[in-house]
This record gives sequence, C-alpha cells and structure tokens, in this order.
Amino acid sequence: MTRQAWLVAAVVVGLYGGLVAAPFAYDDHGLPGSGLTRPLTYWSFLGNAALDEGPAGYHAVNIALHLACSLLLFAVLRRLVPEAALVAALLFAVHPLSVEPVAYVFARGTPLAAMFCLVALLLWVKGRHWWAVGAFALALLGKEECAAFPAFLAMLHLSVSRNVKERWPIAAMFALAVAAVGRVAVVASMTEGSGAGAQAGVGWWEYFLTQGTVIPRYLRMLAAPYGLSVDPPVVVSTGWMSWAGWLGVLGACAAAACCFDKAREGFWFLGGMVLLLPTSSIFPAADLAADRRMYLPMVAFSVLCAMLVKKRQLGFACVAVLAVVSYQRTQVWKSERALWEDALEKAPGKPRPRLQLARVSEPARALQLLEEAQRMAPENAQVASERGRHFLAQGDAARALQAFGRAVALTPSEAAAYGNRGVALWALGLKQEALADFERAIELDPCQREARENLRKLGIEPGKPCQR
Repeated sequence: MTRQAWLVAAVVVGLYGGLVAAPFAYDDHGLPGSGLTRPLTYWSFLGNAALDEGPAGYHAVNIALHLACSLLLFAVLRRLVPEAALVAALLFAVHPLSVEPVAYVFARGTPLAAMFCLVALLLWVKGRHWWAVGAFALALLGKEECAAFPAFLAMLHLSVSRNVKERWPIAAMFALAVAAVGRVAVVASMTEGSGAGAQAGVGWWEYFLTQGTVIPRYLRMLAAPYGLSVDPPVVVSTGWMSWAGWLGVLGACAAAACCFDKAREGFWFLGGMVLLLPTSSIFPAADLAADRRMYLPMVAFSVLCAMLVKKRQLGFACVAVLAVVSYQRTQVWKSERALWEDALEKAPGKPRPRLQLARVSEPARALQLLEEAQRMAPENAQVASERGRHFLAQGDAARALQAFGRAVALTPSEAAAYGNRGVALWALGLKQEALADFERAIELDPCQREARENLRKLGIEPGKPCQR
C-alpha cells in the first residue's frame, strides 16, 4: 500500500477501533437472524457466532468492512479522479453518516454490500467487466439495497467511456438486480415482522411522498451532520413540504446534469442520488428514514464534497472536524442506554425510543417509559407486548397476561403475540390454555422459535416443520 492508503487505514482504525468494546444494541440481540433475504450477511453472522467471541468479534468484522470500503474507494478514485482521491476517501472514512453502519452490527449488510460494489467498481475501471458482474452478485447477497449500482455504472459508461462492450455486462447486472429485488419483495411479504413491502405499515405512495422530506434531511446531514439518531424523528408526510422536497431534489438533479460529462461534480451528485433510490423511493419500509442508508451513496457524495472543496488543505480541515463529530457519535454507541437516551431526546414524540430505553433501565424508570408509550400509542401492539415483557420480568404474570392479551387483540394474525401470551398463561399455571396459544403461534408461523421451544418444554413436539 502507498503512504496515502496507510493514512486512510490509520484514520479508520483510530476512529472506530474503540467500538470493539461496544455492546450489542437493538436488533443485534437477535443475531444471527434469518438467511432468507441476505445470505452472505447471515453467513458472516454465523461465522461470528461459531467463534463465540461476544460483541467484540462482531464489531471487529464491521470495522474491517469499513476499512476495506475506504481503501477500495481510494483505489478506485486514484484511477477516476486522482486529484480528489485522498480527500474523498478520508471524507467517506470519517463522515458521521458512516458511524451507524459500522457501530450497528445488525446493519452489517450495508457495508458488506458496499464493499463488493466497490470491488465491482475497481474491476470495472480495470476493464474486467464480467468479473465485476460476479462481484455485484455477491453485493446483492449481502444486501439488496445496492440494486441501483448498475444504474451508477451505466452513468459512468455514459459519462466517461461509452464503450459498447460495457453494455452487456451492465445489462446482466440489471437482470441480477431485478431478480434480487423481486425475490426480496416476495420473501418480505411472507416473513412475519419483516417491516418491508406490505408489512411496512405504510403504503407505497405515502412512503414515496414522505421521502420528499427524508432525502433533503440526508443531504443536509451530508453538509451539516447534526441530529443523527438510531431512530430519526421522521413521520409520514404527504403535505406541501413533501411535494416541495421532491421538486427541490428533482431540480438539483436537473442542474447537476449540466456538468455530467467526464465524471465532474454533477456526475457524482447524480450518482449519489441514484444509489439512494432503492431505500428512498416507492418500496416502503417501516423505518421511514435510517441514517445508515446513506452509506453506499456516500461513495459518490464524498467525491462530490472533495471536488467542491478543491483545496486539499481545506479538505483535510473538513476531515478533522468530521472526525471529531464521528468520534463523539461512536461514544454514544458504546452504551445502549446512552444510544436510546439520545434517540429519545431527538424524537420525543416516538414510542420506540421509550420501549428500547425501558429494556435497559431500572424497573421504576422502565415502567414510567412504558406508561408514557402507552399513552402516546394506545393502539400499538409493540407497546402492549413490551409492557407484558416488563410485567413478566417483574413476576407479575397477571398484568403480563392482560398486556399480552391486548397485543393479541391488536394483531390477531401475529404469531409472536400468541407465543408471548402463552408464556404468561403458563406462568399462571394455565398449561392447557398456554398449549393452545403455542400451537396457534406455530400454526401462524412454523418457525416461531420461542413457541417451538416452549412446546418441547411441555413435552410436545411441534407438528409443523420449520422450512426456512
């Protein structure tokens, strides 16, 4: 490696190395999860689980992936825009928008997919187009949100080379992307609690309009990275601000098209917007916004920023300031309680930060948070379920049964709701009633792990096999 590459590596390790001591947070506690949608990510979690190193091993892999992405981006940019390569790679490495996908183990699919996209991009600029197709296929196995990468390559083709030999590999990538997205859409519709597609809890049109407020927020954080949160304060928005946001975004894209050729500033802005589209367009997700979704688009936006700064000394100054902000953000991720206190401060009107904070708070504080969440969202089944878990942990099975019963009433087709209520019934000595709930949970979802385990504890082998 060159001295500049060693500098990029040293910055990444120095900034993120402390995250090895961070605990699991949020969905990290459910790893390795399911391999239906993102098998490469799932296999990486299985590898960590086999080594049994605790959170440190998982975090080390995420840091290594970010290091690889930063170095690959530097290698690519030395060929495409050598004058901006070092500053752009450093901006990508240290920008606060990169903290969440590095610190949040569950989000590993994002840097994993980005790494293989960058491998594909490096192979592409070296003229190994069909090898790049293979690398992109691996990226899709990491996470499908990289599906727009072929469109980015098509833009590069039009902006730089226009070599007709590049068109078939690009077409093959488009075919892979369509197949991957279609598969994920089907799996998401079949998987309970997927939080995507039909299970997102928001229609595609409402989701699309809401992105008119979300995308400007992402772009603002690119220049002024304050307000980052694991649970951004974003709600469904279909009013004039959403329309104005989309008009502004489309206007900016039109203006950028004026300096598109030869990979100039307009190309990198449009490239970043294209890479953002899979998570910020018409395929709905329960999380209307997530800061980690900017990770792959930052590959392009960091180059744009480096080109706009122009003077390398000013670029290094920006890197230093952003590194300080990112370091402060990594400290928040080192404590699950601090993470959710931060989320609650930034989104006081949302129930989820209260639910997550209750899990890591002392009983009295936890109950207060849960009661606040119930007042805010009385029809939210997750609130009812979390109250039930709290009461069960405190040995109050009667109140737990009441709360879990409320969750069943709100979501009568959700397997976990019946499994939870069955646990409360069992704790009250009502084994036959508990048995009926466990069997109902497995009828709704044959892979409901807790219900299957509880049936075995009752001496009954689950009838329906799990086929995931």
